[in-house]
Amino acid sequence: MEAAKVIDRVSYYSIGSIGDFPLHLGKVVQIGETEIAVFRLSESVLYALENRTGHKKGGPLAEGLVSGEYVYCPLRDCKISLLSGEVQQPDTGQVRTFPIWLEGHNVLVGMK
Repeated sequence: MEAAKVIDRVSYYSIGSIGDFPLHLGKVVQIGETEIAVFRLSESVLYALENRTGHKKGGPLAEGLVSGEYVYCPLRDCKISLLSGEVQQPDTGQVRTFPIWLEGHNVLVGMK
């Protein structure tokens, strides 16, 4: 997949129209070898995280329940920030996040 644009050494890839992403649910997109879970919280607020939770079994984060600005791991129910990817206490860990860029209704996700 060829990058649609490069900004500050981050390559942005078109992943669809904003209407392709349902509200408060995760959707999986693939960029090269990386599987990304994209969450849409409102008309123009989207977050992208690696589709792998921070524990050994690495469950599919896109299947998690969204509440506010958090997603809950579908396997262990740990709470993960959509903003930072940080796993909330009492659990620990970090999930990789990706920047989102909106160009009209087109959604782009950035990767270094």
